[in-house]
Amino acid sequence: MAKLLRMLAFLLALSGGAVHAAPRCTLSGESQVTVGDRSVLVHLPPSPTTPAPLVILLHGSGSTGPAMLRDSNLAAASDQHGFVVAAPDAGIPHDKGFVWNIPGVPTVAGTIPGPDAPDDVAFLGALIDRLAKAGCVDPARVYATGLSGGGRMTSWLGCVAADRFAAIAPVVGLRAGNPLASDPTRPDPATCRPSQPVPVIAFAGDADTTNPIEGGGAKYWSYTMHAAERRWASLNRCTAAPTARWVATKVYEERYTRCRGGADVVGRITVGGGHSWVVDNDALWAFLSQHRR
Repeated sequence: MAKLLRMLAFLLALSGGAVHAAPRCTLSGESQVTVGDRSVLVHLPPSPTTPAPLVILLHGSGSTGPAMLRDSNLAAASDQHGFVVAAPDAGIPHDKGFVWNIPGVPTVAGTIPGPDAPDDVAFLGALIDRLAKAGCVDPARVYATGLSGGGRMTSWLGCVAADRFAAIAPVVGLRAGNPLASDPTRPDPATCRPSQPVPVIAFAGDADTTNPIEGGGAKYWSYTMHAAERRWASLNRCTAAPTARWVATKVYEERYTRCRGGADVVGRITVGGGHSWVVDNDALWAFLSQHRR
């Protein structure tokens, strides 16, 4: 007890004798949060324990955050498991929605974003800071997932913002950097250099013709999902041989383990699954929730 009292006295002295309470989250249900010039849809579970884990949900090319929240059914998982979901819009208008800015990579419109294009990585970092400062989310338990173009953006966040995300979960969009110019069947190591290991769970369907797991497709795709898994396993310094097993009817899992910092790499593939949200949301959360920064 005496030791505890001395520690409290020391902390009070550091703070000038004042005790500053953490801010209390005032958001509830589905709220709109302003970050810069964008408004972000945020879903909070009923009676959340805050600061709560945060899952940033990134929409596919030409879509929007609200549509992605609806189509993923992730709000129901949020309510069940007690995490917050933020569903932002990307920064580049396209069709009836938006596309994400992955530097050096053409969007679905076939053009590479210019130097004046919105910086989506910085925007998502500001979103995390905004929700953490408000007392709503725990910055040590922030995760990213997304569909298609949002899955590729999720992969990019793992490459360039590994210090902000405890784990990532691309859906029909796992990448490990841009295709290598001299050999597009391989990821370019120079374009994905995470500052620390990143746990990865990726979901895909073997009948996806837009981002085929066997590679090909658009110029931003090219190499196989397996090549992306192997590259992440190398980046995370996984030392065990990969394993494969059936985890559900028509769903098998490829897993790399014994990785630095427990940053396993997992691919879940649905037989007959197409270019859609081929995700077991409970399995998604079971993986993400194991990790924290």
